[in-house]
Amino acid sequence: MVMTKKGLILGTTAVAISTVAVTGAGIHLSQSQALIQSGPKETIDEVWQIINYQYVDATFNQTDWLKVRQEYVKNAAYKNQEDSYKAIREMLGKLKDPYTRFMNPEEFKNMQIDTSGELTGVGIQISADEKTGRLLVISPIENTPAAEAGILAQDLIIKIDGTDTKGMDVNDAVELIRGEQGSQVTLTIERNGEVQDYDIIREKIEIHPVKASIRNTELGKVGYIRLTTFNEYAARDMQKAIKEQEQANVVGYVLDLRSNPGGLLYASIDIARMWINQGTIVSTVDRKGISDRESATNKALTDKPLVVLVDGGSASASEILSGALKDNKRATLLGTKTFGKGLVQSVRRLGDGSGLAVTIAKYLTPNGTDINKEGIPPNVVLKLNESQLKELYGGDRSKLGTQEDPQFAKALDILNKNIQAQKSGEPQAVK
Repeated sequence: MVMTKKGLILGTTAVAISTVAVTGAGIHLSQSQALIQSGPKETIDEVWQIINYQYVDATFNQTDWLKVRQEYVKNAAYKNQEDSYKAIREMLGKLKDPYTRFMNPEEFKNMQIDTSGELTGVGIQISADEKTGRLLVISPIENTPAAEAGILAQDLIIKIDGTDTKGMDVNDAVELIRGEQGSQVTLTIERNGEVQDYDIIREKIEIHPVKASIRNTELGKVGYIRLTTFNEYAARDMQKAIKEQEQANVVGYVLDLRSNPGGLLYASIDIARMWINQGTIVSTVDRKGISDRESATNKALTDKPLVVLVDGGSASASEILSGALKDNKRATLLGTKTFGKGLVQSVRRLGDGSGLAVTIAKYLTPNGTDINKEGIPPNVVLKLNESQLKELYGGDRSKLGTQEDPQFAKALDILNKNIQAQKSGEPQAVK
């Protein structure tokens, strides 16, 4: 099996839609593997071997992985593949890593992105919450049924159609949330100690990663770019947006990464290079301590002042981009601390058509910071209250990136100071 770097993903939390942003071109099946006739035990052994040789932590998170092999491969018998799939999920559960997960053939097929970018479901990314044993909403995808219903990043899913989610496997949850277009699913959400039911109609969803516009402000024209996911089109669309706004002679930029749950590793690197002319962007470190550093390539599209909006739903690839911009003092981060996912996964096709997402590396920001479970603190903290969140993220979200958006309004203040500093040849005023 060969996994290209462009296929590495950062946002491999389960997605309650039919596909996620994983480029099919990043997954290649070798000839030898294509000829494997996998029985139940062979599939389990294949998963064990991949983890044994590739998992990021050589201690397997303090798990005796050889003992696991004895229990699940050597000393066990399985009647069918469904039995083996259940065993694989139990085996992977011992790693206590919500990002290393197994997908049966149907789940794996659903994970691969459709070239049309059309998805079916409610439009949320979810992960297991270690503290509560519940399901955590990483982020609703913009302009999807979940977002329009009012689901927010950091919400806990307590029930799915009345089924309690305590200890529920993420894949099982996705199967419950996913369904036919036009059908309804009820998510019981806990937020700030309050519980509420959300009835959501499943729909076909088109994901457009970049939404760009020019805001006419007292400062002059300001480029506002909202990036909602790092899929295979994100870098292309970002480049187009920056070039168009440069041609319009904007005085500065606000890049909105709020509630962006991540995606492809190389999409984040390519986008960082559009903003940063020199310096490190990110380092990835595998289990052997081998570091792979990615740097800017002197091809930035603009050097105009930049403010980046982040929040608790800004995860993985969003954190690589925001961390690179912050550490290189290229931008001012504004909002609240990011999610804290500093791990990289590769997605593997197994011999029977099922799939495995396995954590193979961790990443560090340019300053060498490991943000996993910690997040990136913004330069300027500005938290939205509950009513502001509902007003901005409910319905059509038309107030995002306007003067009615408190974080955007504050971003303009910071942008003004940095524009004046740049004009006078001084360092960035607000860092």
